[in-house]
Amino acid sequence: MAVSQAIPITRHPFANGSYKQMLIDGKWVDAASGKRFETHNPATGELLATVAEGDKEDIDRAVAAARRAFEGPWSKVKPFERQNLLLKLADLVEKNFDELSQLDTLDMGAPLSRTRAYRLRAVGMLRYYAGQTTAIHGETIENSLPGEIFSYTLKEPIGVVGAIIPWNGPLTATIWKIGPAIATGCTVVLKPAEEAPLTSLRIAELAMEAGIPPGVVNVVPGYGETAGAALASHHDVDKVAFTGSHVTGQSIIRASAGNLKRVSLELGGKSPDIVFADADLDAAVPGAAMAVFANSGQICSAGTRLFVEQSVYEEFVGRVAEFGKKLQVGNGLDPNVQIGPLVSEEQLKRVTGYLDIGQKEGARALAGGGRVTEGALSKGFFVSPTVFAGVQDNMRIAQEEIFGPVISAIAFKDMDELVKRANNTTFGLGSGLWTRDVSKAHAVAKSLRAGSVWVNCYQAMDPAVPFGGYKMSGYGRESGKQHVEDYLNVKAVWIKTA
Repeated sequence: MAVSQAIPITRHPFANGSYKQMLIDGKWVDAASGKRFETHNPATGELLATVAEGDKEDIDRAVAAARRAFEGPWSKVKPFERQNLLLKLADLVEKNFDELSQLDTLDMGAPLSRTRAYRLRAVGMLRYYAGQTTAIHGETIENSLPGEIFSYTLKEPIGVVGAIIPWNGPLTATIWKIGPAIATGCTVVLKPAEEAPLTSLRIAELAMEAGIPPGVVNVVPGYGETAGAALASHHDVDKVAFTGSHVTGQSIIRASAGNLKRVSLELGGKSPDIVFADADLDAAVPGAAMAVFANSGQICSAGTRLFVEQSVYEEFVGRVAEFGKKLQVGNGLDPNVQIGPLVSEEQLKRVTGYLDIGQKEGARALAGGGRVTEGALSKGFFVSPTVFAGVQDNMRIAQEEIFGPVISAIAFKDMDELVKRANNTTFGLGSGLWTRDVSKAHAVAKSLRAGSVWVNCYQAMDPAVPFGGYKMSGYGRESGKQHVEDYLNVKAVWIKTA
């Protein structure tokens, strides 16, 4: 494992230790309570910014502003105008992309080599939603009632959307929530994660620069148990779009019961990534490794349960371990770094706790297995890429979401047994398989109980292709036409003409 040392940087204006307010009704304001919280660089521990800490009163103010905008001027904005606003925002995101990618790196640790690679995805999502804006329509339906009765449907914006996002990809998560809201004519109150709020606040600045009217996009940083809970239970919020843990997702469902608001959830995972003996192993080694090690394993659909056919198990898992050992770990601002820090000390304790659990359960760490504390990295939250061999299905490291750079390698013998074991999880977000046999690929893909199946690749995503989960990984979809539909109501209209 190569280790990157400290590097000099030019401090970003949004990360120079200054104070950042929240956006409500087109104005930058303090929290009603006057409270603030700090956000730190997880690679170095240095203070990036002090941020206004929103709670229930601030959520009330933001929801009221969103409601006024939804029922007022925003309701009269035509699809072409909304499309133009999204295209302007896309242009601004593209123009300022380097600084946005640096903010993601500073605030949550993902290497620049990763955050810079999201240019096409971030800009592409906004332009995709812009295209969908003018494609929203109802349909005429011939009914079977006697007489002359004309029936048709309208697609209408659902209303005020409460959006709650995690810290593991602030830029794309922010766009994933506000893009379809603007496209459909909804308004939104966004609660970014307290661990990484800066990119969302900068996107809010760009939204105003693009001309998006006051109250359409509001951003209220704060903690989940205060601001997030208030948004989830608010009686004037029509929909909650949440990405995060399944435990929080369950609490949001309970909170939504008060006014039966619509809920879409993209939750956690414990995804199987399957390698057959007939696979192109040269391609599968880096593919399976980075299905977990990318973003330091902080990806909900990471392929953390690595199922490998018995005949190639020792060879393949050994090669994945050697690949992990060669990855460069360090401050993500170094463009050569491939593995950055975990987002926080809390996450570090969680992941290292599972490393201890895995070894106590009898798994063998072929690579990694602990915290990285060399040189300047001692100040950050770094864990070395870890590969556990000899993992059994009932081990906690094979059943529970770790959210760190930890692979649990499991052997299998036949395909029928494999599918049953791969599906033996409460989650169902992502899955992968590696094989040269097209028939086998189709059969296994059809049998896996997961929202995405990647064959001979992993984590491929596109704005036009839906992403979401089965089982405890949530419901609803993001990206694709299904995502836009989640922000719309369908109204049936009947007209008796004679």
